Amino acid sequence: MEIFFIFLFIFLFNLTIYLKFEKISENLIFFDQPDGKLKKHSKPVSFIGGLIILVNLYLIIFFLKMLNLDNSIFENNFLYAFILLSTLFYFIGLIDDLKNLKPNIKLFFLFLSIILVIYFFPEIKLEHIKISFLKTNYHFKYSGIFLVVSFALLANAMNMFDGINLQLISFSCLLFILFVLKGFMPIFFILLLVCFIFLAILNFKNKVFLGDGGAYLISAVVGCTFIYQYDKFDNFFFGDEVFIILIIPAIDMLRLFFVRIINKKHPFKGDLNHFHHIVNNYTKNTSVTVFITITTSIIPIILLFLNINTYVVLILSLFIYFCLIAYFRFKV
Repeated sequence: MEIFFIFLFIFLFNLTIYLKFEKISENLIFFDQPDGKLKKHSKPVSFIGGLIILVNLYLIIFFLKMLNLDNSIFENNFLYAFILLSTLFYFIGLIDDLKNLKPNIKLFFLFLSIILVIYFFPEIKLEHIKISFLKTNYHFKYSGIFLVVSFALLANAMNMFDGINLQLISFSCLLFILFVLKGFMPIFFILLLVCFIFLAILNFKNKVFLGDGGAYLISAVVGCTFIYQYDKFDNFFFGDEVFIILIIPAIDMLRLFFVRIINKKHPFKGDLNHFHHIVNNYTKNTSVTVFITITTSIIPIILLFLNINTYVVLILSLFIYFCLIAYFRFKV
């Protein structure tokens, strides 16, 4: 019964935001201004999507704690580490949205926030990685460094994947559904999905963007969940399976890094060479583009659930990804 009332409250809260969105966005005055270069939308669009997610996180955690449903969220100090990291990531992204931070400064703040959280909350740790096709686990001597780099890369991968309406929201919903199906705090992610459904509608109508703050915040949620499931759940995702689940955003980020470095540009400097840009240059249709990119992202996950070896899935995923890029570039 308690879960029903929480669900009802979260639903009504997000419904109110949806119905009163124009007034709320005007009062908050956070708008993404078009520049005709990287930002080609025709009119200013509110980027409070990340703020809406953050407020929902706070509300969901508050109600689950208040009703003593601690088994539905992160336990003990891990919860506070999660809240702190999510909040820091959001505000770093928000400042970037407002001030357009230089890549090196943005990276510095990302690294600093991760280091601080790991230092004060050692509960966020990854001392070993479990590989599905190896009998022994891979132990880290410097796990802190690995965590810092992993979180920073995940934040940038999610941010780079957020370049077209519905793409990152759809991918995030896919990940949350995976967590629900695996039994990773299903109540928490079902409640979070309510928020994302309303955000998806607003995003589809071009009324709201997640912004860098929203993308970074999502990366904190996803990254913390993958770390937490290692120690708390028996049916966890192995390290190689986690990589497969995130492979399309990850490989697109790595490809962009190499291309930019070869062209003597900063690897974190934005451009219009992302996977979705290449697809959209051919389709000229946002909905079709998102369908192609999300389908490409789902294929490795489906292959994974068919119990195909991860190294086979990796090869097939890379083949599909680069074949699609070559095909759409040739067509254009």
